[in-house]
Amino acid sequence: MSDQFDNKENKKKIFVGNLPFSMTQDGLQSLFSEFGEITQISLITDRMTGRSKGFAFVEFADESAAQAAIDKMAGYVLEDREMVVNIARPREPRNDSFPRRDSGRSFGGGRPQQNRDRRY
Repeated sequence: MSDQFDNKENKKKIFVGNLPFSMTQDGLQSLFSEFGEITQISLITDRMTGRSKGFAFVEFADESAAQAAIDKMAGYVLEDREMVVNIARPREPRNDSFPRRDSGRSFGGGRPQQNRDRRY
């Protein structure tokens, strides 16, 4: 299973929020590369438009680089937007609000299951 739902905090991975919607992965790379080696950048984009949703995750090779980026970039103003930068929290499992097929919910019009074969 993927480690995306591990509850351990990864101190090498930072959350970067309130980014301009024009931000690209290359822009993030150039903005944060001065703090140390970047191992992964995940710019979150809209599925339909491909445009940035205004936040990203940047993972560094070591914790000190991540902390230096947080210390220097938290509150940094980019295109009139004050960036939010902190340690990324672990992803929590989604609690979808719509029913799944295997949820046991029936759409039989309210008729009891045992009477389904009876005709009126």
